[in-house]
Amino acid sequence: MSLDLTRIKALCFDVDGTLSDTDDLYAQKVERFFPRFLFKDPTHAARRFVMWVEAPGNAMLGYADKLGLDDEMVAVINWISRHRKHSDKKFLLVPGVDEMLKQLQGRYPMAVVSARDEYGTLAFLKQFGLVKYFDAVITGLSAEHTKPYPDPVLLAAQKMNVPAENCLMIGDTTVDIRAGKSAGTQTVGVLCGFGEEPELKRLGADLILSDTPKLLEVLK
Repeated sequence: MSLDLTRIKALCFDVDGTLSDTDDLYAQKVERFFPRFLFKDPTHAARRFVMWVEAPGNAMLGYADKLGLDDEMVAVINWISRHRKHSDKKFLLVPGVDEMLKQLQGRYPMAVVSARDEYGTLAFLKQFGLVKYFDAVITGLSAEHTKPYPDPVLLAAQKMNVPAENCLMIGDTTVDIRAGKSAGTQTVGVLCGFGEEPELKRLGADLILSDTPKLLEVLK
């Protein structure tokens, strides 16, 4: 797996599991409910459970993608996004993301491409002062269809005034990889969120990184 660096003129980032981290302290508390005789890796199972709780839409899209139920699940998530009450949840940042974005700013136009609703996406970006880094913020309701359809990635490319084939989609799930591939971008899968390396490889990720800030080493 490798990237054609000469093609990359703009960057598109997923949020949950890519820029936004899960609560590891909460995961440690939950881990005791995942006994080793039932779970091969209780720590991993607890972390994924906490991710599911913190970002159910992302998790639902991932499973729908595996089952071939994209249309149905997108409709459900769109309905939830339009009707749910907003909370004042505090988010966590994947360590190193702020410094990564700071160093990439000015070198590439950058966009957020999230399945979250606008309120949740902007709440996260504002909490950590990240809005200034992005030329476009595409949320779950910005385009006619959300990921894994190409629509939000194509919209991000349009707003950055860069052809989609010159964009790089960075995300942690098969949903992100499929959306990027469908839009004609190169894709990077990161392992700091929901995704597992075998499934990201199977979907054709051009590169897989242990975490999002490792992208700096690739684009240096």
